[in-house]
Amino acid sequence: MEAKLKHLGFIQDTINRMAKNSFLLKGWALTVIGGLLALSLKEMICQYLFISLAALIFFWLLDSYYLCQEKLFIRLYDKTRDLPGDQINFSMNTDSFKTKTGWLKCCFSRTISLFYGGLFLMHLIIILIS
Repeated sequence: MEAKLKHLGFIQDTINRMAKNSFLLKGWALTVIGGLLALSLKEMICQYLFISLAALIFFWLLDSYYLCQEKLFIRLYDKTRDLPGDQINFSMNTDSFKTKTGWLKCCFSRTISLFYGGLFLMHLIIILIS
């Protein structure tokens, strides 16, 4: 039983790390993209707008990757939770769950789409008014 709790702790630590990375990425995305948008509006230089759009896509994809990894480890946690204590092997391999949780599906999940879609919509509005 102690081995099972230890393994679940390892998995939970990994889940927490993925969630923290996602949170930090959202903060950096707001800072970088907001700064570039402010600069593009102030100077009216389209290059800043396109750099900001490229940064938005980069942050969107990277955040989706961390969300996908988090979901994979949550599935591993659920599987490990149901295993008997003598079958615990401390494996952190999530390959068997990749068919159920796709990276592209995470790109368009509700939380990711609302956050980055809103920033993308802001880019479109700025492009239309410039």
